[in-house]
Amino acid sequence: MARGLRLLSRAAARLRPLLVQGPTARGFSASAPEPLHVCVVGSGPAGFYTADRMLKGHEGAQVDIIDRLPTPFGLVRSGVAPDHPETKIVVNQFSRVAANGRCSFFGNVTLGRDVSLSELCKTYHVVVLAYGAESDRSLGIPGEDLKGIHSAREFVWWYNGHPDMRDLSPDLKNTESAVVLGQGNVALDVARILLRCKTELATTDITDYALDALCGSTIRKVYLVGRRGPVQAACTAKELREILGLKNVHVCINEADLVTSPADEEEMRNSRIQRRVYELLSKAASTHKDSNYNDQKELHFVFFRKPTKFIPSENGSTVGAVQLEKTALKADEVTGKQVAVGTGEFEDLKCGLVLKSIGYKSLPVEGLAFDKNRGVVPNLRGRVLSSESETGRVETGLYVVGWLKRGPTGIVATNLHCAEETVASILEDDKKGVLRPPSDSKKHGRTGLLEILEQKNVRFVAFSGWEKIDSKEKMAGQLRNKPREKITTWDELQKVANE
Repeated sequence: MARGLRLLSRAAARLRPLLVQGPTARGFSASAPEPLHVCVVGSGPAGFYTADRMLKGHEGAQVDIIDRLPTPFGLVRSGVAPDHPETKIVVNQFSRVAANGRCSFFGNVTLGRDVSLSELCKTYHVVVLAYGAESDRSLGIPGEDLKGIHSAREFVWWYNGHPDMRDLSPDLKNTESAVVLGQGNVALDVARILLRCKTELATTDITDYALDALCGSTIRKVYLVGRRGPVQAACTAKELREILGLKNVHVCINEADLVTSPADEEEMRNSRIQRRVYELLSKAASTHKDSNYNDQKELHFVFFRKPTKFIPSENGSTVGAVQLEKTALKADEVTGKQVAVGTGEFEDLKCGLVLKSIGYKSLPVEGLAFDKNRGVVPNLRGRVLSSESETGRVETGLYVVGWLKRGPTGIVATNLHCAEETVASILEDDKKGVLRPPSDSKKHGRTGLLEILEQKNVRFVAFSGWEKIDSKEKMAGQLRNKPREKITTWDELQKVANE
């Protein structure tokens, strides 16, 4: 323990602010109970909302947030589109959470490599997994490994400066057509970035290399392909309205696809969002029907089609087309929902770039139960279960939140309610004495984590290190009339953080 306190002192200059873990430092009496040591794995919205609610709900809680990246905020930084700055304002709230004296950030720390789940559970009373979804679902169809096919996540990370995708280099110069598989908000994001006026993008925080590539792009047609119809399109009205209003973009919709069935009408009666999306698409089809669009880019909404094969171009290694099967809607016998079934009719859609927006996927961690079909950790109101069955044993002190808890759905704010539910479970368990039983050996929390990282020679990035990155990015951005110019390589991020 003495060694841990020496390590804590040594690291204090890098942590802002890190309070020595003695009872008097927090205003507790010598007889006060041990603080509740909480570790949140993942610093995206789910992680920060959890930390915020934990600090507000338990005055004795000390919360440490770890993340594999040197930068905090998760998808707010690497997932939100650069032309949506209003969505990123939430980082101001998260920064106030990080500035709380009972909260610390440990960037550049990877679960499973730098610290194991078992080590965290031995060090903290509470471990909350909030690391989201950093992989992609697969279509599992022939040709999926051809060049020119990327996941939408990879493309989004590329233009947003995620260091893992700095070198993606999608080829935007050798085709005039791109196919986006999916019609959710992420699909609309990538389509919008491909089609948007580049002078408008130039004043956002898009990376310089992505802007250069987009300025040289020859893509003039983007096809948004969905298995079902316009009533079932998975986007929100706000996102749809924005892409339908792009300058110099002609919207193409087959009016026959807009014909609705009684089942469609029932769906729209039960969902205001679905009705609004359908109305916007219908209006766009009518508005753009007779306009002259010879000099405009084109956005095609392709409904009732599912990809069955990727066809190589003449060179054999790059995608040249997507084979699509026409579909029809049929009521599922179990759920009653309308699902797409193939009709046996096929057509080829030529393209040189494919972006698969078919869903993010979370990754399992050693020693943790994982539902591979749903891509989530089995849980009961945030309490991690030992198996996929709801009758599974609750893993004491282990919790989950965000996409890892409920799947990759919702918007940034959805994580607030999700975090509140998980924190309520934590507080309930602590009140019952489950988390800090009298017989339990003392857990060292932050001091213990510092000792583990010191022993493994892990150079973590404290929040003060992120503030150096933040400051340098904003200064570079000012020179280009941008909010920031992102640092996009691992080496440079760590170098600036440790200056």
